[in-house]
Amino acid sequence: MANPKATSNGHLHCRRTKKNLVKHEIRKKNGVVKGIKENGITNGGIYKRPFNESFEEAPLYIAVFTVLGFGVATLFGYLRDFLRACGLQKPVRFTEREEQKDFVPLYQDFENFYTRNLYLRIRDNWNRPICSVPGPKFDLLERVSDDCNWTFRFTGRTLKNVINMGSYNYLGFAETDHNALKTVKTELRNYGTGVCSTRQEMGNLDKHIELENLVAQFLGVEASLSFGMGFATNSMNIPALVGKGCLILSDELNHVSLILGARLSGATIRIFKHNNMQSLEKLLKDAVIYGQPRSRRAWKKILILVEGIYSMEGSIVRLPEIVALKRKYKAYIYLDEAHSIGAVGPTGRGVVEYFGMDPNDVDVLMGTFTKSFGAAGGYIAGRKELVDYLRVHSHSGTYATSMCAPVAEQIIRAMKCVMGLDGTTQGLQRVYQLAENTRYFRRRLHELGFIVYGNDDSPVVPLLLYMPGKIGAFARRMLSKDIGVVVVGFPATPITESRARFCVSAAHTREMLDVVLKALDELGDYLQLKYSRHSRSSRPELYDEMNFELED
Repeated sequence: MANPKATSNGHLHCRRTKKNLVKHEIRKKNGVVKGIKENGITNGGIYKRPFNESFEEAPLYIAVFTVLGFGVATLFGYLRDFLRACGLQKPVRFTEREEQKDFVPLYQDFENFYTRNLYLRIRDNWNRPICSVPGPKFDLLERVSDDCNWTFRFTGRTLKNVINMGSYNYLGFAETDHNALKTVKTELRNYGTGVCSTRQEMGNLDKHIELENLVAQFLGVEASLSFGMGFATNSMNIPALVGKGCLILSDELNHVSLILGARLSGATIRIFKHNNMQSLEKLLKDAVIYGQPRSRRAWKKILILVEGIYSMEGSIVRLPEIVALKRKYKAYIYLDEAHSIGAVGPTGRGVVEYFGMDPNDVDVLMGTFTKSFGAAGGYIAGRKELVDYLRVHSHSGTYATSMCAPVAEQIIRAMKCVMGLDGTTQGLQRVYQLAENTRYFRRRLHELGFIVYGNDDSPVVPLLLYMPGKIGAFARRMLSKDIGVVVVGFPATPITESRARFCVSAAHTREMLDVVLKALDELGDYLQLKYSRHSRSSRPELYDEMNFELED
């Protein structure tokens, strides 16, 4: 139950004075303001459950050595380029063909330099060919390179039963069980594999209507619209919702599909610091006060773009505070639940349920079927007027081939399982198992001394590696222990924050997680990756330094 002092007519009030900070039991430590929990309630009563996130800062020497590592690699890159120019080393690089010399270059100078001298040194850790279902374990085709990762050749050997810690198979529905896929096989026989048309022509199937009704029921909204591609659900629908004269406020760590959609819309884009309500409110306040840059007219729409779970940080959106700001400044919220739908919440209904909020508080609910539901495609859900508008104006719905029936049936059978409509509690058991696995895996990593980012309930678990030389060493040694991981470095992350990203699944057994943790413990000592000083307050800009309350 929320704090009765925090109720009002939906207006947000921010108390910043020292007196009010003491009154509302806010303490500042290491530059971060946090609310003291009372009966599981934090942040002045807006949150109905504890909200614990960790962004621990590495020791200063780690940051210094990380930058030096990139500097040394860059110097050796220029040295190798010099040797190639002198003919002392074989020139291997991306080059433009002679007949294309008058066109805009395909490769920028530094992009070309970075690719051939830095990325190629660890290129073998990406794009590994998988030859099985991406379940809790999978099979990989072994490949080797004879020319420093410029090309690869297959050895003919298959690496069997590699523990999969990288796929987004949160609820374990990416499976090949015969009994589980009976209905999918039936629809495959009845409909085939292709639709060969758009929804507005000959591609509107009864399975699409069944799916959309089920998604609306699952989310607790009036209507929904499905699409055949998750990426296009964002990039092609945002331009249909906003345009010139509109303002988009985008989190700095939003996915590239949201960024592309915002850019294609023609709207003005402004960026706020990740999950920082102080930064967001400042932009909202300026937008309301000053309006459009030249004319000073009011913005036609103000749209806040956020994600449920951020796939590189493992953090969860501060939805209650964003909703409060939205109400105060009369903006709209576009919530991307690609990684959170099915993965968080007591019954897997995403961050809206996770925070105990009303789905109608979010104007546009977006999600994908590619992760928790083990299929493909995405959806937009909300009010019926919104969905009816997008049926006509969405580029993805109008011009793209619609989702094939077997894929739609896979989503339907997985969603019914989560909802309990299949007559079992297997779906809820998967949701509970995912939550248990997530908390166990994160807790053990903290105990082992690793720096781990994100929310305690997020199944996306970034483990910080920092130094560029450790990216390749980490992934290769983990694979040698039959564990498949995803490693990420600059420019996908800040230059000093290279990381391994684990994705926990309900299909992982405790024994599998223990095998991974044992390997990480050994590798953490070998590569000296245990940087944690058991402090959870590092990047203050990621935290909100205000206490938001609903004003009387």
